[in-house]
Amino acid sequence: MDGVDYRPHVSIVMNFTRPTATKPALLTFDEVNTFLHEFGHALHGMLSDVTYESLSGTNVYRDFVELPSQMMENWTSEKEFLDEFAVHYKTGEKLPIEFIQNIKAAENFNVAYACLRQLSFGYLDMAWHTLKEPFAGDVIAFETNAWAQTQILPRVENVSMSVSFNHIFSGGYAAGYYSYKWAEVLDADAFSVFKKNGIFDKKTAASFRDNILSKGGTEPPMTLYVRFRGQEPTIDGLLERTGIK
Repeated sequence: MDGVDYRPHVSIVMNFTRPTATKPALLTFDEVNTFLHEFGHALHGMLSDVTYESLSGTNVYRDFVELPSQMMENWTSEKEFLDEFAVHYKTGEKLPIEFIQNIKAAENFNVAYACLRQLSFGYLDMAWHTLKEPFAGDVIAFETNAWAQTQILPRVENVSMSVSFNHIFSGGYAAGYYSYKWAEVLDADAFSVFKKNGIFDKKTAASFRDNILSKGGTEPPMTLYVRFRGQEPTIDGLLERTGIK
């Protein structure tokens, strides 16, 4: 405004494990992961370089807003990153690689089923929110048909997901629940560039900053993404990260 660059003020408020009388606050793996997630949102705001507040930082389409946050989570299990700080608070010993490998194995347990489950919710959401006439049919039959291509386990009789699906009826995700899985595709595909060039590669980081983080909602998300990535995202990065491929 008037040639002055006003920077956003961003705070991250976390409910971390507290220190005790005998030891400092030792963060769990999940707490570090959550911090990095929220730090990604913070970076999206702090590095914003736009004219209007309404287009800055996280003021983007819902199916794009989780890219910077989920992107940061990828560093949580990278040995090169953990070696910078994850040491035993008494001995200084680095976190053994075996621990990291076990964490990744645990993360990927049942991941194919979890993928199908998340897709089933997206299909169900879209089925409801693409109806063109008021619905007066059988709810259970409707949802059974909606997610038929993702169903791998027998149904529990007289149980309906639709009647308790708060996200899509009162949680702001109407016709947008797919964004959870889409964000995973984006962050895995984007991080594959860092995996290729080095997770601390400054050129790649600068490209992500300049083409995505700084732009906020000033251009269509796919335009920004392709400018960073050089192509539209594919599912390969996600399938490889989770061990499916």
